[in-house]
Amino acid sequence: MSDSIFSLISRIRSLEGEIGEIVDRRVSEFLEFNSKSDKEWFSELCFCILTANSSAELGIKIQSSVGEGFLTLPRSRLEEELRKAGHRFWRKRAEFIVSARKYANIKEIVLERIEVGGVFGAREWLVRNVKGLGYKEASHFLRNVGYLDVAILDRHILALMAQHGMVEVPRTMTRRRYLEIEQKFLELSEMAGMKPGVLDLYMWYMKTGRVLK
Repeated sequence: MSDSIFSLISRIRSLEGEIGEIVDRRVSEFLEFNSKSDKEWFSELCFCILTANSSAELGIKIQSSVGEGFLTLPRSRLEEELRKAGHRFWRKRAEFIVSARKYANIKEIVLERIEVGGVFGAREWLVRNVKGLGYKEASHFLRNVGYLDVAILDRHILALMAQHGMVEVPRTMTRRRYLEIEQKFLELSEMAGMKPGVLDLYMWYMKTGRVLK
């Protein structure tokens, strides 16, 4: 382990006393999704579609205001809601959400996929079938519904990993590159003694000062 990585892990562990209770509450919320409805899972899927090239804060705001409208609003009305909320890609995100409605039973689908191919198999299905989801967004969704073994390689996490000499931030995030970087993140997770989806919250806090989802 390099000195830089040792320093990163030490900093992460020191944060447990500072934000550990907040992180634990957030993780409990993720794990509670096992008992939630398809509608709530679909809402979380839409949240993750909205965060691509945007922000978690805006996704949370829209998720709160639109509610079940993700499933029921006509596309034109959904576009208007996203536009009013300030989403840069309001038209395209509305298109993706309407397209995703054919998977309104997303909880059932994901649970079946996990049973057959594990969480990484479920992620492959999401990336191949749900418009607007790349590996980062599919991982984000799976983590938020209680599966903590995938890495959410957003710009904050990549910047922190690069800062500590673990990776070079790629100009284009291909599938191969994502999986290569994810492997390094999983190794870091093991060294830190945390699930990847939990480590993400601590590292995200280090870059943003917040614990969101």
